[in-house]
Amino acid sequence: MGLLSKIFSSTPAVTPDHIDTQEQFTELVLRSDKPVIVNIWSATCAPCKRMVPELMATATKHADRVRVVEIGTTADRALLGKLGVRATPTTIIFEGGNELHRFSGYRSRGWFSEMIEAEFTNESVSA
Repeated sequence: MGLLSKIFSSTPAVTPDHIDTQEQFTELVLRSDKPVIVNIWSATCAPCKRMVPELMATATKHADRVRVVEIGTTADRALLGKLGVRATPTTIIFEGGNELHRFSGYRSRGWFSEMIEAEFTNESVSA
């Protein structure tokens, strides 16, 4: 792919799926056939706002390998309680319905790309 193709790429941006309920969480995260990056955010959180373009870039670049979802702090309180969220942003990585990792704080798109490359090989994603 040439420089102009990269600059004027026709690849549409992928927006993370938004989750508000336990039912949506079950369907989009626990039953997903791909690994899932779950980002819990708050509208008043500066690091959360900084992560928006990072997550959109990650969702777009790795759409074939992972699903990216977001859960706002206005979502179902029972869901947030079940997830044990204590701070925002909190990111939880799920695969096969199981939590693999969790962290709080800002992460860059480069960090997400490195994590996806290290954790989810093409073989494990397509299996």
